Amino acid sequence: MSIEVFRDAWGVPHLRAADPLELAHAQGLVTARDRAWQLEVERHRAQGTTAGFLGAAETGWDTFVRQARLADTARRCHDRLDAETATWVRAYVDGVNEGLAEGAGRAPEFAETGLRPGRWEPWTPLAVWLSTHILFAGFPTKLWRDRVARRLGEEWTELFATDGPGTAGSNGWVVAGERTASGAAIVAGDPHRFIEAPGVYQQIRLACPDYDVLGLAVPGVPGLAHFGHAGRVAWAITNAMADYQDLYRERLRRLPDGRVEALGPDGWEPATAHTETIRVKGAQDPVRVEVVETARGPVIIGAEDGTAGDGDGTSAAEEPGTADEAAATADSDHSSESADAAEAVDTAGAVEWEAISLRYPPRVTGELGFSVLPALLRARNVGDVDRALDGWVEPVNVVQAADADGGLLHRVAGHVPVRDRANSLRVVPAWEAGHAWRAEPAPLPRAEVDGYAVMANARGLAAPLGVEFAPPHRAGRIAALLDASRSWTPATTAAVHTDTDNPSARRLLDAVRGTAEDDLSSAARTVRATLLAWDRRMAADSTDAGLYTAVRGAVVRRLTSHEAFAELREPAPYPELFLPWLALGARVGCAVETLLVSGPVPAGDVARIVREALEEVAAGDPPPAWGLTHRLAPWQALPDADDAQWPGLAGDHDCVLSTSSVPGYTDRSARASAARYVWDLADRERSRWIVPFGASGVPGDPHHRDQLPLWLRGELAPVTTDWNVLVKEHEGAA
Repeated sequence: MSIEVFRDAWGVPHLRAADPLELAHAQGLVTARDRAWQLEVERHRAQGTTAGFLGAAETGWDTFVRQARLADTARRCHDRLDAETATWVRAYVDGVNEGLAEGAGRAPEFAETGLRPGRWEPWTPLAVWLSTHILFAGFPTKLWRDRVARRLGEEWTELFATDGPGTAGSNGWVVAGERTASGAAIVAGDPHRFIEAPGVYQQIRLACPDYDVLGLAVPGVPGLAHFGHAGRVAWAITNAMADYQDLYRERLRRLPDGRVEALGPDGWEPATAHTETIRVKGAQDPVRVEVVETARGPVIIGAEDGTAGDGDGTSAAEEPGTADEAAATADSDHSSESADAAEAVDTAGAVEWEAISLRYPPRVTGELGFSVLPALLRARNVGDVDRALDGWVEPVNVVQAADADGGLLHRVAGHVPVRDRANSLRVVPAWEAGHAWRAEPAPLPRAEVDGYAVMANARGLAAPLGVEFAPPHRAGRIAALLDASRSWTPATTAAVHTDTDNPSARRLLDAVRGTAEDDLSSAARTVRATLLAWDRRMAADSTDAGLYTAVRGAVVRRLTSHEAFAELREPAPYPELFLPWLALGARVGCAVETLLVSGPVPAGDVARIVREALEEVAAGDPPPAWGLTHRLAPWQALPDADDAQWPGLAGDHDCVLSTSSVPGYTDRSARASAARYVWDLADRERSRWIVPFGASGVPGDPHHRDQLPLWLRGELAPVTTDWNVLVKEHEGAA
């Protein structure tokens, strides 16, 4: 097997091979050499085995992954792949396995944790994809809405309906040739995800006689699922904000013989149950986890009733492979009884309890959409992209694409089940037949592109498919900027990414304006005057932006402590993993724009809160420039000891330059642009891209974080496609 590896000035791998299978192998091989630690962390996260080398803090995630049955679902989806796609994925996995030992030798994290590189299975890339996106649709928000409805009242169920603290978003836009200087379309945008180091996107080029495509790959997954440029066609996605996962309130009972049953629409029915163990670094004993699955789906909250594992007859295992073998045996045994037979047994002494199960499309259908990935690489025009994406499943995305012949595409892709409206809002009773999914998924909207199209997670194309969308600020601002020119170029398009106007500040500024000066101290009047003269720009060096966020934070904390929300301040009785979606302060911070003008807090109290916030800020030290507190806070499996190294940022949650924090509680930004790109259909060489850190996941490598300064300045690195300019690194047989 012959492959060629080239690098550009930023260390980005450009791979050339004789055919698609060799190329997939090369992609896996190079990714393992560049990002072995990241790949192994992702593999363990997908299997629920991270606590074994990262410690007890990861037990909650591992428990969720085991109980949600992600690895088993990935295996099911892999078993249903067509032979051609399965062979292609296997080639990638073989490349990963070939390169892991060499990559691990370069990565100091393995020695630091004592972790040895493991072996990837053919289904591992599917498991990585599932674990990366299982929280993407924000199903824990249904726990929050259910809590709001129960404690505040049904009328307030959607009070906090905005893109919350755990949501991933994106900016995306496609500009038709009629509005560009070249006459060819431009596709641009930036995905907003929790920033991880190494980054969640890998710049890469994949070339063979069948195709030559560059773009942003997800490490651990072959191909270019989300963002790619094939020369004559380019595509990109944003989060559609669709709702496609449901939570069911289950009534469970354990029979004296250890079997578990669940109450369904037709009465008590068998559920599967087995026990797994999670090894925890530094702990003497492993953690035992009961895994229960009903006809709706896996139980992810409340699976254990206090007797879990007692007499269930299944074996426990530390590694998911053997655990799933035990699960398969248990499932077979427990599912062999009919519902009638289960009812016929003696239920005296049965233990009953309530739990919550998760229903998600790949678990139901056995499909993840991986056959789309090689089809996208072969695309030559938007028609090819469109047809390929008909098979997409999860996550549900808005897709924008353009080709060199003037073709444009703006559509939703993915699987959204059709069911009762209540399913989309909150936890629903499993025993009511009206909450079952219909056989066919929802039709997916599409629209013509008139000059340009924008998707920034706001209500729009995907509105019929979701509940919580981003405010219209980013989408509206991008549209306003695009309206200003009919001669866009890649360079001028890149400038859109860095816009720091903050339209969401308007309501708080209106409330400040409505505060009578006579009711304020002299110092507070100065704060008021400064805010009203502010240009709404969230520049990193702006002390006015720092002042605004200080007042906003004080307002958020006071709203959170208002008696109207007293019932929501109690800790939620759910696993810690879901707390980002359930914390009242974070919810108020994200919805403060709404809560200033509607909700259970009386208008008079809102006015008082704003006045008190002005006085609080006025009485303290002057807030520093925004970038001094609004600093990057990336997730790392092994956090660096030097937290002060992370730089300050411009932007805010609702700016086009979206850098999210939790107003009132922390200015640190964990969510921002995980990449930025501009795809030029006139000349791919004029395209641009950037990631927050670099092409290498190895500390100390010259390309570990060499793109960070450009990313901070809002600049993009050039896309180099001339093989004669690239530096050849490696050629060999595998």
